[in-house]
Amino acid sequence: MQVARAEVVTIVDKANLRPTDKVLEVGPGTGNLTVKILEKAKNVTTIEMDPRMAAELTKRVQGNPEQRKLNIIIGDFVKANLPYFDVCISNTPYQISSPLVFRLLSHRPIFHVAVLMFQGEFAMRLVARPGTELWLRLSANVQLYSKVDLVMHVGKNNFRPAPQVESSVVRLVPLDSPPPIKFEEFDGLGVIEMLEQNWRTWCSTQNKMIDDDTNMKAKVEEVLSSSGYSEQRAAKMTLDALLKLLSAFHDEGIHFA
Repeated sequence: MQVARAEVVTIVDKANLRPTDKVLEVGPGTGNLTVKILEKAKNVTTIEMDPRMAAELTKRVQGNPEQRKLNIIIGDFVKANLPYFDVCISNTPYQISSPLVFRLLSHRPIFHVAVLMFQGEFAMRLVARPGTELWLRLSANVQLYSKVDLVMHVGKNNFRPAPQVESSVVRLVPLDSPPPIKFEEFDGLGVIEMLEQNWRTWCSTQNKMIDDDTNMKAKVEEVLSSSGYSEQRAAKMTLDALLKLLSAFHDEGIHFA
């Protein structure tokens, strides 16, 4: 699925590429974005699932000076070994939207910026604010580790072939000093109703003795009540509230990852 030229230019411009940048591109297709990135970056590594698309991209740059700057990996982004990169640009296959975001945020060393196109609704959840209808665990998890902003909406008529849904582009900048919190543990707060089970799972993986069900449930409920969060849904809590709740559990010796 290829995006129109005007949107390609905007996406590349928003990445603020420098001649020294190494770029990772996910889902290049036949290379409309790739050729523009190659004009500005030091080199580009693309990850393409479809060998036919990879072959078309290879033909497109063959014999051009940019050919030596391009490395094509054929395979699944979720399983691929990622090279070092400064910038990620992606016309993201919708089925890997969430895995892509969290793999990028957990990647080390931390990259500078990512400009990512997603299905519109997914993108709007990434940039949603607490208290709004679209604010969910996804929003909190991503915004704990990055600054994410909406770049633009892209109508389906700007693609060939046209998809069934609208798309949007976001700009994601990882925090230079991410909070010293394991993502798995922060994510364990995602469903307050499951905190007891999450704690039990953590105790099991740590080979720690646990109390009987009643005592465990009572301890979790005591922390929720004393923190003032027993009536709240985790999916609608602000980042500050979630971090305070996690700290309250830690004070009681309760961990989730």
